[in-house]
Amino acid sequence: MLLYCRSAFRVVNKPLQQRALLSTQSDLNIEALDKWISSPPQATLDDTFTFEHLSDLYITLPTRDGTRKPYETPHHSQRLPYGHHLAFFHARQPESRLREDGTDEDISPPKPFLRRMWAGGSITWDNSNPLLIGHKAKAFSNVASAQKKGFEKGRPMVFITQRIELTVGGKSKPSVTEERAHVYFPENTEKKHGVREVKDLPSSADFTFRYTPTPVTLFRYSALMFNAHHIHLDPVYTQNKEGYAERLVHGPLTALMLLENVTFNNSDAQLKRFEYRATNPLIVNRELTLNGTWTSNNTATLWCVDQEGVVGMTGLVQLE
Repeated sequence: MLLYCRSAFRVVNKPLQQRALLSTQSDLNIEALDKWISSPPQATLDDTFTFEHLSDLYITLPTRDGTRKPYETPHHSQRLPYGHHLAFFHARQPESRLREDGTDEDISPPKPFLRRMWAGGSITWDNSNPLLIGHKAKAFSNVASAQKKGFEKGRPMVFITQRIELTVGGKSKPSVTEERAHVYFPENTEKKHGVREVKDLPSSADFTFRYTPTPVTLFRYSALMFNAHHIHLDPVYTQNKEGYAERLVHGPLTALMLLENVTFNNSDAQLKRFEYRATNPLIVNRELTLNGTWTSNNTATLWCVDQEGVVGMTGLVQLE
């Protein structure tokens, strides 16, 4: 793991700019951060893929709510659909332990790194040993890597990769292995939200799905995720505190919808691995187009673009 070495503070005859940088570094709680990195948290959570909770997820997703194709009720011992484990295994903290923005500490580094962004991740499935509806499973998570970047440039960020293994009750081999990448910023970081250009995307799509995430969509998905992050729920907070035009669509919802686009249009597909990267924030009430293009017999490039042409997420899926 990458550890940060603090500069010596005994030298006093530094230029004003360098002294200011050192002062800024001292405000970053480096000692506590290094301690956290050297001994990051880990957790084990138990959950059951209940019919009721999964039915609520189905009715929330436009691919499964019965409006585009007949509604299919989940049944006991069926294979859990790809990516639907994201609606389970959540930390259950009392409200008094949540941070001011509604997020839980979970794998978060210490203050002042309180602002987070879901940056991407990967999911690998063992199709010979699937997660099953109605069955219990265990999620073991730890911090696979934690790196500090931009500190020397006055733009400190902490990049954290969380590794999660999901194992069906009574088995020893995980059915799903997931990595989630988050970036954490100091709470007083200047907020600049330009649109990032995404290059080298396919010129056409082999399969697509369009939908508009509304405030109701975001509320329902937040409830399913047990996620009280204000950035998905409170327009005033999102505009005044985070500097965005409106509430943001959840990163994991977009990732799930990329997967749903694959299986909605290719019902027999057996997914092996999915990698994705968040490229730009996606805004509530803007139509999204989910695209997929086959680059080989078992590999497809995926991407999500909004009505303004902003690419919010890219991905790559590999089939068995």
